[in-house]
Amino acid sequence: MKLLNYTTMYLAGILFVILLVWAGILYYSMLDEIYDSMDDGLENQKLLVLQKAANDSSILSRDQFEEGYYTISAIQDPGNFAYQDVYSDTSMFMQNEQDFEPVRLLTTTFKQQGQWYKLKVITSMVEEDDLIEDLAYALLWLYLGVIAVIIILNNLLLKRIWKPFYDLIKKLSGFKLEKPTEINGEPNIEEFKILYDSVRGFLQSNLEAYQAQKQFIENAAHELHTPIGIMRNRLELLIEKGDFNEEQVKDWKVIMDNVNRMGKLNKSLLLLAKIENKQFDQHQSIDINEMISEIVDNLEAIANHKNVSVSMQFVNQIHVDANPDLLFILLNNLIKNAVNHNVNPGRVDIVLDAPLVIIKNSGYQSLESKQIFNRFYKMNASSSSTGLGLAIVKAICDMYHLDVNYQFVDQQHVFQLNFSSL
Repeated sequence: MKLLNYTTMYLAGILFVILLVWAGILYYSMLDEIYDSMDDGLENQKLLVLQKAANDSSILSRDQFEEGYYTISAIQDPGNFAYQDVYSDTSMFMQNEQDFEPVRLLTTTFKQQGQWYKLKVITSMVEEDDLIEDLAYALLWLYLGVIAVIIILNNLLLKRIWKPFYDLIKKLSGFKLEKPTEINGEPNIEEFKILYDSVRGFLQSNLEAYQAQKQFIENAAHELHTPIGIMRNRLELLIEKGDFNEEQVKDWKVIMDNVNRMGKLNKSLLLLAKIENKQFDQHQSIDINEMISEIVDNLEAIANHKNVSVSMQFVNQIHVDANPDLLFILLNNLIKNAVNHNVNPGRVDIVLDAPLVIIKNSGYQSLESKQIFNRFYKMNASSSSTGLGLAIVKAICDMYHLDVNYQFVDQQHVFQLNFSSL
């Protein structure tokens, strides 16, 4: 939900509660005023009737309302209730409406020529149901009108005020550390100015850290690559020149294997760092079918040596737009792992059914699905593998938002790649 809509929603809720409370107060205030006005009118009508009764004694026997708005009837001495005015609400049948309608009734007593009389004076009053209905409609239209005004203000005035904020969000959404762009803008509002300055400072510090990390990785990889290469060459020369017994040859082989492993580890860590730093930005159209065929051809000698048969089933074509080197590493690592970590005799089945690529290889037991993509995870601790192959696979998948899943089904390791996001 957008900020302006979120604000409008809260304003609408608060305004509704305020109008509801205000409507209740207004309703009872109006009723109080209406009753005061009617009671004042009844008081005036009572005085007029009393004046008329003093001049015309014939009205003292009017005990029905049919002839007017008052009745007078003789009563016994009212005692303590003499001359007291009592106001009450009642209903009376109205000829014009042919229904009972609410009226306001004033009841009082007076004495004339030694005889006590009861006087009742009535006046029509507002129906509360009609009053509530009219008030509700009025408030509803008022509420809708105010909400319409708020929405218009949000879209015209507030959107203009918040424009620097939305501009900043747009710039940040497209900002990349590997391709930094300058955050321009000098908003007039003090808070937005502080926000812009804070964001610029934060991005600058991150850019400096990124550049320092990138430089460190490149320097470290270069500095490590050179001595590792020298060590490998020297060891190869010593082995070729030397006259060693079988035990010494084994020791030299262990040293050489560890030097080679160190070189692979250095190369893999450098690759991981470059992927995470998004230094592979070159994109082009890639035929996944053709790439898989190329990888299988490259691994044919290793597969034959390990007595592993490789089959490919291409149901359809998959073309994606990505960095070719990264996708080659991704698919090569999965297929190479399937060949290397297999049984004897074993098999690897590759099924391409857009947008899925499924790679299966025979095996004896399941891997830890929650740890398999972690760095340096190895099922066999004594393995010469660096434990970074699947970590590199996961890093590339995360970079391109690809789904990669692992299952162990029917004595087969099954890796499934989903290319629907590319």
